[in-house]
Amino acid sequence: QVQLVESGGGLVQAGGSLRLSCAASGSIFTINNMGWYRQAPGKQRELVALITSGGYTNYRDSVKGRFTLSRDNSRNTVTLQMNSLKPEDTAVYYCKATISINSYSANAYWGQGTQVTVSS
Repeated sequence: QVQLVESGGGLVQAGGSLRLSCAASGSIFTINNMGWYRQAPGKQRELVALITSGGYTNYRDSVKGRFTLSRDNSRNTVTLQMNSLKPEDTAVYYCKATISINSYSANAYWGQGTQVTVSS
């Protein structure tokens, strides 16, 4: 069983900062991509930022320059530092990881979601 535990959501004023963390645990053989998605009410879930096992990052255009995704392979964690937050960043943020539990297959795993609310 693989579990993703998220932390760091909350309420912040526009222009402020939040830091989201996600830790993977359980029957992990390897972790490939790991990152964050978000879903606002009435909208589809969208990629926020992703980082590969080699440290390559991919950000959606609207967060480039404001958000930074980092990875600590020793702890199987990713951290999303969110600065200069805007009301449009308000959403439930979900951690996602592509994980192999053995040498034959890999699956996507999701955290339970953490609410980020940015007030104006």
